Amino acid sequence: MDQLVSIIMPNYNGEKYIAQTIESVLAQTYPNWELIIADDCSTDNSVNIINSYAEKDSRIKLITGEKNSGAAQARNVALLQAKGKWIAFLDSDDKWLPAKLEKQIDFMNANGYKFSCTKYAHIDENSKPLNKVVTSPKVIGKRKMFRYNYLGCLTVMYDAEAIGVLQVNPEIGNGRNDYALWLKAVKREKCYYYDEVLALYRVRTSSLSHGKKLRLVRTHYDLMRLSEGRSKFVSCFYTLKHLFYGTLKKLFYVKRRKN
Repeated sequence: MDQLVSIIMPNYNGEKYIAQTIESVLAQTYPNWELIIADDCSTDNSVNIINSYAEKDSRIKLITGEKNSGAAQARNVALLQAKGKWIAFLDSDDKWLPAKLEKQIDFMNANGYKFSCTKYAHIDENSKPLNKVVTSPKVIGKRKMFRYNYLGCLTVMYDAEAIGVLQVNPEIGNGRNDYALWLKAVKREKCYYYDEVLALYRVRTSSLSHGKKLRLVRTHYDLMRLSEGRSKFVSCFYTLKHLFYGTLKKLFYVKRRKN
């Protein structure tokens, strides 16, 4: 029997795109999955949308929080409920291609890998291609992972039996809580890259603001201090290092597609 995949999805006011996201999970050629959606006290119609899908498919499970606590805590709650051998991640505005789970699990099983990521492409707010794909180093160990977050959250999958149950400090800002998970996971297993576009990352206008980029710098510092327990000096060093390798990533791991 196919091994169960637990798909972790935090949601906060995702009504605009969450139906498309859920549909991309329902379209998977790999059928043995559970979709755990942790809602962080949404004030829009997204919970009703999720419930409408959950009523039709028992593989879709909704967890509602008692108070708004941020994406890190939402992921923590969903991870504690996960029953699958494999853990995968998908945000409520992104999408998967139909063979995503099947191809990635085959890749990992064939090679004995416990932790992997894939290539992904950018789309705009209307789901139109932006002709940009993001790749990754072929193998990411601890040293590379601490340099930069090369992993697209929507592409990550790991073996829960090998990695264990991961939790992150909920005080970490929304921009780095997924990276906190990868830093914990890579201490147990290296991450391996599958060179095929299997997921679509939605670039939203609000995500491009200068102010948000500045907040991400602070959030990276907090990640090193709160999650990794590093000193102030070392946290500053890793934050500067992250900025440097982020520039290199744009040069070597972000590719333009021809129209």
